Amino acid sequence: MERRKPYIVGLTGSIGMGKSTVGQMFVEEGVPLFDADAAVHELQGPDGALVEAIEALFPGSTSSAGVDRQKLGAMVLGDAAALQRLEKLIHPAVAEMRLAFLEKHRDQPLILFDIPLLFEKSGAKGVDHVVVVSAGENDQRDRVLARPGMTEERFEQIKALQMPDAEKRQKADSVIDTSLPQAETRQQVQKLVQKLKASLA
Repeated sequence: MERRKPYIVGLTGSIGMGKSTVGQMFVEEGVPLFDADAAVHELQGPDGALVEAIEALFPGSTSSAGVDRQKLGAMVLGDAAALQRLEKLIHPAVAEMRLAFLEKHRDQPLILFDIPLLFEKSGAKGVDHVVVVSAGENDQRDRVLARPGMTEERFEQIKALQMPDAEKRQKADSVIDTSLPQAETRQQVQKLVQKLKASLA
């Protein structure tokens, strides 16, 4: 009998929408999570597989602690060609880690891929159901500007690289609203997990 692959839920959302919090809620419901950002941190951390290659492309962007994300960010933000060179390095490595995760959890009914630029990088092709995490514009701005080292200008630059939230919501199979109290957001996640698992049964 052919092995049924897990049903893949793609989790995405613009900066400051509460995607990591929602991802954790899925984990608490027993859904294994592959976090693309965490994978990148691992690849760029101390002894990370990509540190040497990134230093070769962007001299001065790394140290014994791995990639200095702020220095590297300053080198590529606003420079499309530099960003492209960096992505050519990172995306295949992350894809490899994602395949290994898929293999490890192949007996699960449901797994979650947290992919920040899911629509922007056409990753929606590889998932069965897209969940967009969304919040009001003011909530988003307040959350992002509260981050250490974040400026209004940097926030606008990051936002410019991302598909507008309204467009993401339109393309989504499900939307999780994080402008609500956290308990209500959690209920949305629980209902969605139950609904998806029931549809697979």
